[in-house]
Amino acid sequence: MQQLKPGALAGIKVLELGTLIAGPFCSRMLGEFGADVIKIEAPGSGDPLRQWRVLKDGTSLWWSVQARNKKSITLNMKHPEAQEIARKLALEADIIIENYRPGVLEKWNLGYEDLKQLNPAVIMVRLSGYGQSGPLRDLPGFGAIGESMGGLRYVSGHADRPPVRVGISIGDSVAALHGVIGAMMALRHRDVTGGRWNGKSGEQCVAGQGQMVDVALYESVFNLMESLVPEFDHAGVVRERTGGALPGIVPSNTYTTGDGQNIVIAGNGDAIFKRLMHAIGRSDMADDPGLARNDGRVPRTVEIDVAIQQWCTTQDIEAALATLQAADVPVGKIYSVRDMMSDPQFLARDMFEQHQFADGTPVKLPAISPKLSQTPGQTRWLGPELGAHSDEILRSLGYDDAQIKGLREQGAV
Repeated sequence: MQQLKPGALAGIKVLELGTLIAGPFCSRMLGEFGADVIKIEAPGSGDPLRQWRVLKDGTSLWWSVQARNKKSITLNMKHPEAQEIARKLALEADIIIENYRPGVLEKWNLGYEDLKQLNPAVIMVRLSGYGQSGPLRDLPGFGAIGESMGGLRYVSGHADRPPVRVGISIGDSVAALHGVIGAMMALRHRDVTGGRWNGKSGEQCVAGQGQMVDVALYESVFNLMESLVPEFDHAGVVRERTGGALPGIVPSNTYTTGDGQNIVIAGNGDAIFKRLMHAIGRSDMADDPGLARNDGRVPRTVEIDVAIQQWCTTQDIEAALATLQAADVPVGKIYSVRDMMSDPQFLARDMFEQHQFADGTPVKLPAISPKLSQTPGQTRWLGPELGAHSDEILRSLGYDDAQIKGLREQGAV
């Protein structure tokens, strides 16, 4: 693999205390752009995501992506010695990321207020179902719950059927992205108020101001819901399920071609609508003054969609794409992963990275986004074996081999 420049976050230390998706995805992105990420896992089992979905030699293929660039140390967090090791790592970290239920870190004396007393520059990103306050704070909250409470599930699907979910854990991933944004803003604030804390416990030392980043899954989803709130508050409108269409923006929908393929056509700009109608042979609609603007098209949504679908039925997908692209109408095939892997645009943008597992088996991973021109992200290694870096990390904290052996015998690591 080509050697890249140091990442934008080179020198930033991140401690991950979390499992599954939201917290680990958040720290994964920081690691992709150069941060040194240490992940704490339970001895014996590790992060449950290691066994999720399609496996290779007993480990999830997802793990190779979700834990890339991370170092794994096993700690039995019920053991006092393990808690002390975690505390040392936390005090050395620039950013701590966790997605346990509120109160768990406090039981281990690793809560934000505990650490802040020792390191005023500490930044802690806390991802949970409902946030760190409120009447629901102590309830378990996975991404599916966040998607439901945040409003996404209610508007997903067809009007005559129950709500559906997106085929991925979008609530967790959206929360993770909010965590990354919050971490970057907190890091900026810390640096302009004094920077990293370099003292020791009990010492007076000038340091920047750290803070807690409180990310609730349902609020992260809620943040995506466009004009949902003002439409209801001002006009009493409750947005409902509209299938493949984009409500109130016409035409923007999914249509089926004559060969049974599905395409998305977004002809909702006024000039685009006119070009679209001419392209499908409906000059009458293109020149209809009542359809010249979106507010005139919305009441006639069904009529417009029927006209587009009738034309699509006469075309195979390649012909439909070619005609509409020639007319400069936004149109796209609905891609499966098989389509992506051979698509010229994906390939031109280097959206797949070629790697290999320890046994030499080749594997492709998704490339890192976004693309930075000067400090691009990179995959330095795939998701590690459980505890692969335990000894290395413990030695960096000053433990010698005899002490490490003793910690193992005690069941702390």
